[in-house]
Amino acid sequence: MDYYNILKVNRNASDDDLKKAYKRLAMIWHPDRNRVNKSEAEAKFKQISEAYDVLSDPQKRQIYDLYGEEALKSGQFPPSTSSSSSSRAYQHFPHHHRQHPTSFRFNPRDADDIYAEFFGSDSTSGGGGSSARNGGHRDRFFRTSNGSAFGASGRKAPAAEIVLPCSLEELYKGVNKKMKISRNVYDAFGKLLNVEEILTIEIKPGWKKGTKITFPEMGNQEPGVTAADLIFVLDEKPHAVYRRDGNDLVINQEITLLEALTGKTLELTTLDGRSLVIPLTDIVKAGAEIVVPNEGMPIPKEPGRKGNLRIKFDVKYPSRLTSEQKYDLRRVLGGVS
Repeated sequence: MDYYNILKVNRNASDDDLKKAYKRLAMIWHPDRNRVNKSEAEAKFKQISEAYDVLSDPQKRQIYDLYGEEALKSGQFPPSTSSSSSSRAYQHFPHHHRQHPTSFRFNPRDADDIYAEFFGSDSTSGGGGSSARNGGHRDRFFRTSNGSAFGASGRKAPAAEIVLPCSLEELYKGVNKKMKISRNVYDAFGKLLNVEEILTIEIKPGWKKGTKITFPEMGNQEPGVTAADLIFVLDEKPHAVYRRDGNDLVINQEITLLEALTGKTLELTTLDGRSLVIPLTDIVKAGAEIVVPNEGMPIPKEPGRKGNLRIKFDVKYPSRLTSEQKYDLRRVLGGVS
């Protein structure tokens, strides 16, 4: 690894430069501040901590600068006089680095211990740098340079709810929505900042209006309390054709009296874009309902299963009939009881 590049400092960086770089990057990449991409944040946080551990230690930094990461971690490196290139590299180091290493064993410091030195710890032992281990839980607060703490009291800010409108098609098929949020956070020096983040919200097929998706502690930070949870609450946009009733889909279909008596073929487009053909061969009475199994909304707890499609019919009667039409109807239907 290029430790200088990880901390974004040059090779002549002073101790103060290293501390400032570590504080800034640790605040950005601490896993407790990156709940969505926690695995990536943990890896990045460990790299930042390792880079600071090496470059802030004069002996480790000297060996790394002269011989590289492999020699640093293995403890095997040639005498400094055996390589002219190493000797030339050695000449630019500050005086306090100019001690030829004779024997060395690399003992990396724990990332949480380094973090605790800068921002404090929730340890009750009184030690200034230990972290909770063996099943313990790291605190969710950040301490400023003057010792004030944010979110360390055990109290938590009230959750913030945001309505998330979704189309019926999105709730039918499922979708990942990208949401930009803006929230207030405190940096390592207690300065209030407004930051923007992109959250990915995974909506599963069949989820209903009122379903809540929680992002723990992704709301605003306030002095003395843990950051609020951010909760997205699903809402359902009205659809031009379908209406949801639980796991069923309902459609109101108007047909003429002639179609109700003689038959009709319905052609519907489903929420996932399929063409659904439904032949009507029997006489349809006003207010009748036809049920098409497994063409409703997906049932989240029963993968592969769906509710029903219910078609409710409204028979449209003619507003008037001529004498000839009435005569023909009597002739055709007269014998029908």
